[in-house]
Amino acid sequence: METSFDWENLQKPTFFAEHRLPAHSDHRCYRDEAELARGESTFSLRLDGVWYFHYARNLSLRPVGFEQPSYDCRSWETIRVPAHWQLEGHGRPQYTNMTYPWDGHECVMPGEIPTRENPVGSYVRYFTLPEGWQGARVRVTFEGAESALVVYLNGRYIGYSEDSFTPASFDITEQLTAGENKLAVSVVRFSSGSWLEDQDFWRFGGLFRSVRLETQPAQHIEDLFVHAVPAHGYHDGALRVALRWSSEAARRVELALYDAAGTLAARTSETQEGTQTELSLALTGVQLWSAELPHLYRALLTVRDAAGDVQEIVPQAVGFREFRLAGGLMQLNGKRIVFKGVNRHEFDCDRGRAIDPQSIERDIITMKRHNINAVRTSHYPNTSRLYELADRYGLYVIDETNLETHGTWQKNGVHVPSEGVLPGDHEAWRAAVLDRARSMLARDKNHPSILIWSCGNESCGGRDIYEMSELFHREDPSRLVHYESIFWDRSYPATSDMESQMYTKVADIRAFLAVHPEKPFLCCEYSHAMGNSLGGMHKYTDLADEEPRYQGGFLWDFVDQALWRRDRYGRDSYAYGGDFGDRPCDYDFSGDGIFFADRSLSPKLQAVKFNYQDFRLTPSKKGVTIENRSLFTDAADYVLRISLLRDGTPVYETQCAVPSIAPGTMGEVPLQLPAYGAGEYALTASLCLRARTLWAEAGYEIAFGQTVYEEPEAQGTRQDWLAAPAARYEAGRLLPSEHPLHIVKSDICVGVSGDGFEVLFSSAAGNLVSYQYDGIELIDGMPRPSFWRAPVDNDYGSRRDFLTAQWKLASLYQRCERVELREPGKDWQTYHWFGSDGTAEYDAAPGETLSVRFTYALATSPQAACRVTYTVHAGGRVEVALDYEKTEGLPELPDFAVVLPLSADYDRVSFYGLGPAETYADRVRGARLGRYEGRVCDEVAPYLVPQACGNHMGVRYLAVTDRRGRGLKVFGAQPFEASALPYTEHELESARHQNELPQVQHTYLRASLGSCGVGGDDSWGAPVLEEYTVKNESKRFVFSFCGI
Repeated sequence: METSFDWENLQKPTFFAEHRLPAHSDHRCYRDEAELARGESTFSLRLDGVWYFHYARNLSLRPVGFEQPSYDCRSWETIRVPAHWQLEGHGRPQYTNMTYPWDGHECVMPGEIPTRENPVGSYVRYFTLPEGWQGARVRVTFEGAESALVVYLNGRYIGYSEDSFTPASFDITEQLTAGENKLAVSVVRFSSGSWLEDQDFWRFGGLFRSVRLETQPAQHIEDLFVHAVPAHGYHDGALRVALRWSSEAARRVELALYDAAGTLAARTSETQEGTQTELSLALTGVQLWSAELPHLYRALLTVRDAAGDVQEIVPQAVGFREFRLAGGLMQLNGKRIVFKGVNRHEFDCDRGRAIDPQSIERDIITMKRHNINAVRTSHYPNTSRLYELADRYGLYVIDETNLETHGTWQKNGVHVPSEGVLPGDHEAWRAAVLDRARSMLARDKNHPSILIWSCGNESCGGRDIYEMSELFHREDPSRLVHYESIFWDRSYPATSDMESQMYTKVADIRAFLAVHPEKPFLCCEYSHAMGNSLGGMHKYTDLADEEPRYQGGFLWDFVDQALWRRDRYGRDSYAYGGDFGDRPCDYDFSGDGIFFADRSLSPKLQAVKFNYQDFRLTPSKKGVTIENRSLFTDAADYVLRISLLRDGTPVYETQCAVPSIAPGTMGEVPLQLPAYGAGEYALTASLCLRARTLWAEAGYEIAFGQTVYEEPEAQGTRQDWLAAPAARYEAGRLLPSEHPLHIVKSDICVGVSGDGFEVLFSSAAGNLVSYQYDGIELIDGMPRPSFWRAPVDNDYGSRRDFLTAQWKLASLYQRCERVELREPGKDWQTYHWFGSDGTAEYDAAPGETLSVRFTYALATSPQAACRVTYTVHAGGRVEVALDYEKTEGLPELPDFAVVLPLSADYDRVSFYGLGPAETYADRVRGARLGRYEGRVCDEVAPYLVPQACGNHMGVRYLAVTDRRGRGLKVFGAQPFEASALPYTEHELESARHQNELPQVQHTYLRASLGSCGVGGDDSWGAPVLEEYTVKNESKRFVFSFCGI
């Protein structure tokens, strides 16, 4: 046994562990049933808490000899464990995607390590063994250390380990002393193993998961492997438990299996000896495990020595399920599975990857509530708690090896084959990557939620990764093996059991499967959710319904990787790459979550939940058709809730049971709706939980469908009245204004007034300059045609901002070229100033209107023009028409809108349209027609980088008001798009963080014919899909506004 650590080994790929104990399953053991009942084992003690700590910039500055008992470390600073030292005031975090952290600072070849900037954290913890541990074997386990770990006890070298994300255990029995012991640990930021950890994430260091002391009885289960499979046509179950023991001595082992209710289902016991044994049980009438119905049994292993004394008790959750390839498809328990998944970095905005276990549970609950059925642990094994909760709540898991070497083979997006590609076919790296695979499998193998082992991420191809795949197949044939990057190197196609690709467009998936039907297809990453994104996600979920060999995918990704901090003015902010002075970095490319960094819900989730629902509901006036797309759940397990809106106002609601509609079938629930007269009706059918579950309350909606229809005037009945809400509010009809317009035509301005309103147009300004209602000026600035939207992240990635930049200039810089007036009873007349043919003041005849038209030259090349026509009606309604004649040579338009500036006092917004969250042409599924209200400030979605937000489609009207209910409303004869924001598109575009947005001065009310989609196939080149763009064509948009 080596008695000292050779620091030169940090640069040897073949040296990745020394004196580390073999990896084993993550089971727990207890001394007796009393401990089991409390959930506290005296076999294990956490060393989490405050440690003594020293930070050194590199190896040459580390405190040599600090591990010796004579070296007093109590004067050092302290640090929390678990934690990253960068978030505890030492060094700085760094975010890069594929660029290695040392790139440009030092010339480092594969396997080598930087010397000038390679921080070392020296940790010390003093402890005394608890009573009863003396004489027993003791080990220390580090659940996660980033990235290389050197361990000492009482001045003696214990061992070394790499692989930041799987446990490292060391036997310290012989080095323990009576009384106080000194555990000393060096955590080195970069080792040769760091070349295998080039994931798209924040680069941290330190002891970021728990540290534990563990002891064991003389008869101890070192490892167990549960094999729980269906039998006899999925009706029964067969359980086999393989055990590895700490000694060969004889022992009595009992295996008892309990169902979820605590009823004993089966039991067996045997007297065994040797280090490798098995126990088996047969179960009749088994309940199978799936994400829909996560039935778990509880196994209890009781170990007694030859004298009959209990040595330990080991509980283990057991899920019976079968996952395999059959007929060219991935099948769970005999059914074709569709993964409705998400990638999830283990990340927290306050703690980094030192994540709170309660946060993990909240994440899983949120996934279930949004119909997510699968998670990929991108790109490393997570803490065991995630798998325990996935078993319990019901999630399918791709468990991914801690391996990514993206920067060795791809340079700025270009595949560059070379001898420097890792691990490739290099024998020097093979043992290290196999060790990472073996460690993950050993720890996680008993979790039924894990269906697929993944060989890592974006590490190209080659023999070494193929050998990883073979290890998984050999050690665990009950699961499939996944690897995406054979897409780039198909020298070993058998590495992956499925064709896995990332960010492949739907049309390209169809084309690929037409030529390569051999394997099922999986998108391990798709719909890159960076900023305002996820446009076109429904194309993928539709494909899963249409093409059996496409079996779903995993959104990228779960939560924005941003770190909380205070800005220089003491305000909360969220930092991304580069904000800590870290270079190289990839800036806000870390902001790819369907949840914001603080785990608040993003607007994108509206589409996710709808696209991932297992039931399709199609309501009509006669009934609701329900298509059951689940695998194992009958629709009768839910209740059906019906709601009816008339012109956005609830008029009817009921709830009923759902008849049996088996998985894969369709059925209909008849309806009899009351009549409420003429109007626009929105009929919504919702499938809701019948009873409370672990993740949601009874009545929680898991799927919905909506139908909108017009109803002509009809004769109501007493029964219809009885069906209406008993205490409904009836405001009555408004008496329309019949007072004719009063017109004042002066030299420079034309004024139009009526009952309680006045509109003023200026020939000097070439615009509408005033709109007063009830004596209050509502327009705080001049309306402007707008053709621009603040670029979303996908626009920057595809350089769509560059392509369409002409329209930003057109929105900023406009010159009035022509002013025209059409007075009541007259034709259009062009004016330089309105009084050029005389002034006048008069009343129009009842029903007559006045129109003013402004033609603007736009700062484009070639130069374009647009016209804005205002027509004033009695009662204060102003009709606005925006016209554009196509100008050849200009690109597509981001938007086609008119923006009305108001005072920031008008900070309430309400609308009747598709909501509640913002919607776009390519991300509208999941919205429903209704009336919604809120604050204008809340319309700004807090994307990591400010960008276009707050758009609402299908708008019938949108109003902004002050706290007294006064304000302005836009509406139209046809549904349109609208928004109300406290910033202009240009202010949003100029800010790089939310806290950089200016103080609010205005509310900007925007009405639009339609803006382009947000895109989302990827965020670095994929354009908005053609059908969701706004073409450079002649356009006319008409809407109205009026004071309220």
